[in-house]
Amino acid sequence: SPDPGPRSERAPKIYTKTGDAGFSSTFTGERRPKGDRIFEALGATDELNSAIGLAGEFSSEKGHTFVEQLHKVQCMLQDVGSNIATPLSSAREAHLKRTSFSEKPVLELEQWIDNYSEQLPPLRTFILPVGGKSSAALHFCRAVCRRAERCVVPLVQAGEADPNVAKYLNRLSDYLFVLARYAAMKEGKEEKIYIKPE
Repeated sequence: SPDPGPRSERAPKIYTKTGDAGFSSTFTGERRPKGDRIFEALGATDELNSAIGLAGEFSSEKGHTFVEQLHKVQCMLQDVGSNIATPLSSAREAHLKRTSFSEKPVLELEQWIDNYSEQLPPLRTFILPVGGKSSAALHFCRAVCRRAERCVVPLVQAGEADPNVAKYLNRLSDYLFVLARYAAMKEGKEEKIYIKPE
């Protein structure tokens, strides 16, 4: 078999085995149980990012112009994760500088929401999370986003994460809802309304 070359040139292994005992590390180097609410919040944020990636793929296939915004959101969610992974109780100044989260992305989401809302018919009843693949995927993202927010709020209340992170997730779920409606409208898909079963 061919010589793989010096050991230093080999790609690092994907598994580290450091979490086998049920503990993991925060960005500050603190070891905590994997069931800790910080890792719960990180997991929910990662799941949200993955769901948005899938919604972006469906939306890209339909030629939606908002896909670039979704990519930007995915990058912001990496920053959300960095902030969550840096509990303020054990963070040093260098950590805080690298992982702080400003209000600017929140304001950007609000601009996007206003822009799409102006183009949509007013909502007069509950709608079901459907309306084509792009729309349904974005509705799913919104539901995951709400869960991520529920995981983050206790961290913010405990002073362990930046309040702007919770604000961002709160606004992001509104953005995803409006975007789901917008995608359905652009694709000419019908919004199905809630009808109380007989």
